[in-house]
Amino acid sequence: MQTVSFQIVRTSNGDSWVEAHNKISPVKNTVVTVSAYFNDLQRQATKDTGQIAALNVLRVVSKPTADAFAYDLQKTNDKIIAVYDLGGGTFDIFIQF
Repeated sequence: MQTVSFQIVRTSNGDSWVEAHNKISPVKNTVVTVSAYFNDLQRQATKDTGQIAALNVLRVVSKPTADAFAYDLQKTNDKIIAVYDLGGGTFDIFIQF
């Protein structure tokens, strides 16, 4: 896996595209992160909004889950990872084995 810096750029028709390695490409597939306290209706509304914007929303993931995945991508050791999310007035924890 390779980590790439990228920039979101606006095209002449107003669409958002991704620029990486001096190449510009449209965004087609996406994974959206949301607050851990989002309920099913809010998650579905987020997915529907992405589809209205012509995006294929592959998954809607809570922020603590996304943080744990991002942390785990950098590691190769077998460890238990606990990610705490104290924002938004809630206390959420994600444990990954």
